[in-house]
Amino acid sequence: MNHPSPALVSQHAARRLPRWVLWTLGLLYVLPGFIGRDPWRNADLASLGVMRELAAHPGQWLHPQLLGETALGIGWLPYWLGALAIYALPWLPAHQAAQLPFMALLALTLISTWYAAYHFARQPGAQPVVFAFGGQAHPTHYARALADSALLALMACLGLALLAHQSSVDAARLAFVALGLWAYARSFHSELRLSTTLALWGLAMAGLALSGAPGIALLLLLGGECARWCGTFNPAIPSQALRGSMAGLALVPAALVYAIGWPAGWLDWPGILPHWQLGASWESLARLLLWFTWPCALLAAWTLWKWRRQWRSPHLLLPLLWLLGLLLATFVHRGSDRILLLALPALALLAAFALPTLSRSAAALIDWLAMLLFSASAIIIWIIWVAMMTGVPAEPAENVAKLLPNFVPQFEAHLFAPAAILTLAWLGVIAWRTGRHQPALWKSLVLSASGITLCWSLLLTLWLPVLNHGMGLAPTSQRVAALTPAQQCVLVHGLAHEQIAALQYHGGLRVQRISGGAADAHCPRLVVSSEAFVTLHPQINLRQWQLLREEPRLRPGRDVWLVFERRPGDPTQQ
Repeated sequence: MNHPSPALVSQHAARRLPRWVLWTLGLLYVLPGFIGRDPWRNADLASLGVMRELAAHPGQWLHPQLLGETALGIGWLPYWLGALAIYALPWLPAHQAAQLPFMALLALTLISTWYAAYHFARQPGAQPVVFAFGGQAHPTHYARALADSALLALMACLGLALLAHQSSVDAARLAFVALGLWAYARSFHSELRLSTTLALWGLAMAGLALSGAPGIALLLLLGGECARWCGTFNPAIPSQALRGSMAGLALVPAALVYAIGWPAGWLDWPGILPHWQLGASWESLARLLLWFTWPCALLAAWTLWKWRRQWRSPHLLLPLLWLLGLLLATFVHRGSDRILLLALPALALLAAFALPTLSRSAAALIDWLAMLLFSASAIIIWIIWVAMMTGVPAEPAENVAKLLPNFVPQFEAHLFAPAAILTLAWLGVIAWRTGRHQPALWKSLVLSASGITLCWSLLLTLWLPVLNHGMGLAPTSQRVAALTPAQQCVLVHGLAHEQIAALQYHGGLRVQRISGGAADAHCPRLVVSSEAFVTLHPQINLRQWQLLREEPRLRPGRDVWLVFERRPGDPTQQ
């Protein structure tokens, strides 16, 4: 039995967003966070250290490592892309060269989400109601408007901004998950070229396997097969050949990666289950879902309710199964935001299908919430920036000085100008949205997508110097380098990969781990994390060293590095 569609869309409402607006908004979302930003702590810096080592030692490409230790982020391809960019563009700073492939991967995420929504919206079960006297949306125009809405919904997700702009395996996995969603959306259309569909799917599955996530690839394949078994689709599609080819393109890369020796790239059930706690997992996941998926989660829930009679249609069933699988993986990983990140394209696609069913009052409520939230956020960003520059208001200025005692604010016109232009553009968007215009499907998400783009851009322009100082390790590394004699090496103990990478890149130091051998005697400095100091004695004779300085990352008592110098007259240096 065919149930009536809940979507009521006229020809006027199905007009597409002007392409120049879509491209401008996409560029404004992608470029901030890459241009001018130093690599920040954790995955960003650690990945850069591995990429630089790979670029210098190509023979290690099957074993990405840093100072002999395997890279923390499992996966080959992201490190290869960054290392190739560093090697091919030696005139650029290494971190800027390494960011270029990840800019392309973020663009691929956005493009793939648009095309996935476009193909799903052309499914028979996704079409709007046919009006008795005509005037309903044309299928192609409707699909384009839904695709624009899905792209805006993805950009509006609060959790996408930071993780998608990092040069890490997570950004690569996100791009290949979105590409896989595009390929599966194409597979439900018999008129589209099968070879192109399989090429996109094969690239997505190989990319996930080489990015250390073959388990995620198999999870997506399982979700897709369940959608085919349980859903309704065009019987003219060569289902047997298609299903066999797609299964092989997912299984073969996963099996090869596992056989070569990266088993930790699978969903790490054995490593997680011993530490799994039901209450902690639910609590962590609930907190994460509240802000990470805003506003898409609410719209997706509304979609599932309004379209519940069409649940077997591919435009609902496939993204829903993928979303549930990735939510389960997030839950098992105790609320990992890096796993939940991969669910955002499917969530945005579901959210887009809520728009044809929203009442005017619900759409207006979304607009008012977005306008208030992002306008208030932009005002706070400007107030704190003015406080840093002038000291007024005093309280924000004092808070920044307390958090970053060594930071000296300076006015930078090249950062102020784009921030001012974007703020004026935001006021123009508000004026346009509150004016009288013909209805459009995507209008309810314009303010949300533009608002998050504005706030992200303001943070990465006005606040860029303070964020580089506070989120990076350049100041601490440079202070350690100033204490080290020229052309000399530094021993390290208890430092994480991002800290070692910072000493190498920002400090320009030759770093080596304590080995207990003769090579240690040539290094006049030793850097130890305060937490690891108690484990230092079995590794080295402390009578040969004296404490030179304690270097806190930001302020005393926070992430302190202990810098030792070799005592004069040490017999090992005679």
